[in-house]
Amino acid sequence: MYKTHFSFKDKPFELVPNPDFLYRSGTHKKAITYLDYGIKCRIGFILLTGEIGSGKTTIIRNLIKNLDGAVKLSKINNTKLSSEQLLSMINEDFGLDVEGKSKRRLLSDLNEFLIQQYAEKFQPVLLIDEAQNLSPDLLEEIRLLSNLETDKAKLLQIILVGQPELKKTLMLPGMMQLRQRISINYHIVPLSIEETAGYIKHRLTVAGNPDAIRFHDDMPELIYRFSRGIPRLINILCDFALLIAYSEDKKEVTADIVREVVNDLGTYHYWDASNESTAVSAEANNNDDPDSLKIKEDMSSRYITLEEKIENNFREILSLTAKIRTLEDKIEKIRETA
Repeated sequence: MYKTHFSFKDKPFELVPNPDFLYRSGTHKKAITYLDYGIKCRIGFILLTGEIGSGKTTIIRNLIKNLDGAVKLSKINNTKLSSEQLLSMINEDFGLDVEGKSKRRLLSDLNEFLIQQYAEKFQPVLLIDEAQNLSPDLLEEIRLLSNLETDKAKLLQIILVGQPELKKTLMLPGMMQLRQRISINYHIVPLSIEETAGYIKHRLTVAGNPDAIRFHDDMPELIYRFSRGIPRLINILCDFALLIAYSEDKKEVTADIVREVVNDLGTYHYWDASNESTAVSAEANNNDDPDSLKIKEDMSSRYITLEEKIENNFREILSLTAKIRTLEDKIEKIRETA
């Protein structure tokens, strides 16, 4: 509706995971790096988590867009299914015939396919989105798929993508074997205030008009307090703000428009009811405690420092995980021969 008014080539804040609009914040850049590294080095299990609207699907779309031609991908989005249905969807996505076949036959076909792909120098990858909906039993079925291997390599690489609830499931006692097989585990954190402003400017620039929203007064803080750095909520707020500016025949979003949108959207409960209200009035903004804002910034800084320490020990963790996996495989073989 407002594309022509603002001279946009595309709407900058559509709620679709368009990789062309991907903003490489610190956390998103690391997620992309880890995924790229994991696939190129044929790391067995990769786990990527993040809050609703944090940009997981956009990162995945970017990953798929840039996959090497040797990668054969099976992508599963529907995770509320049975074990047999899951296996059938995986095979079908790999181009295998699944009509009227039993679970045993499906598994046999998949094994033959993976061996053939390995012989032909192709790399099969199973990517499961919305993995937080998987039951412990289904996660165990997926772990067993990782047992398909030759003497030298795993035949199937598996990427699990989901909301934080997935980590809770993986911490259950029965999930230890799967936990030990996850070589890369990364959680996407929300954007900072500075990154929120950079995200908005980036999307406006890609769309063709970086000046449609200029940051005046307390606009960055208003947007950040409403969205808490979650890209999807930033998109919702900015889309409404542009719409109001268009309806008022303005060529630029003002701070007053942002305040109006924040107050209106605050009634829709985008956050859990147990959290504080996201409705922000102009008076409340003027009375903000600067000490509390400083604490939030300090916490963000500490988090980034901790994240960097984790990254520095990343290779050591990978090495330890590989040793654990080798030991686990030996124990399994001993049990099989016992």
